[in-house]
Amino acid sequence: MAALSSLASALESYRGRDRLIRTLGYCCQLVGGVLVEQCPARSEVGTRLLTLSSQLSHCRTVLRLFDDMAMFIYTKQYGLGAEEEDFFVRGVSVLGNLADQLYYPCEHIAWAADAKILRADSARWWTLSTAFWGLSLLLGIARSLWMVLKLRQRLRDPAVAFTSRLPRSKRRALEAQVQSEVLTLLSNLADLANAVHWLPPGVLWAGRFPPWLVGLLGTVSSLLSVYQAVRAGDWTEATAP
Repeated sequence: MAALSSLASALESYRGRDRLIRTLGYCCQLVGGVLVEQCPARSEVGTRLLTLSSQLSHCRTVLRLFDDMAMFIYTKQYGLGAEEEDFFVRGVSVLGNLADQLYYPCEHIAWAADAKILRADSARWWTLSTAFWGLSLLLGIARSLWMVLKLRQRLRDPAVAFTSRLPRSKRRALEAQVQSEVLTLLSNLADLANAVHWLPPGVLWAGRFPPWLVGLLGTVSSLLSVYQAVRAGDWTEATAP
């Protein structure tokens, strides 16, 4: 009953619902892709699951039409990261916020072009939005790598290596932060692989992933995000596209 209550609470929030829709969509793509490619007898079921995955993705795209203001407020509040002590973290965070902010209008224009609301080349705008997403992921990966290195360096520093110098609670907090950054790093790497796949052909491995692999990478990223949200007890964090 407690699990059902937590699930219901998550579904009542926009971010929690978005996170669960994303996970379900990628799971459908994973299973559907496997059935279509490996089980010809069940290809019809696989095709239906792929269609469901596409519709769930479209649902999230429409819902993101209303994310610009929240992103703008977050970007404005963070500013130039004056509260960050680390200059590198401040720099990549500011650039990441800028990439995220530019991602949304590009995606909106692409969606509107596909829906025949605007006269524009939707493929060009989809490519631009994906490029901004990939840039944001790259910056996030750089930030997580830097944080993991700095935190591990601090934990291994002889000056604070002993519990007498570093309280046990503080050490556990640092270790938990390292684990969180590693999970974020893995999640961003999985998303980055998909982001490159959705770029125009000729860019690295763009267009070469079968549906099941896209679903697998997205499922891994989504489950890591859900795990971190559950562990932190916070379903309100922004989620990836």
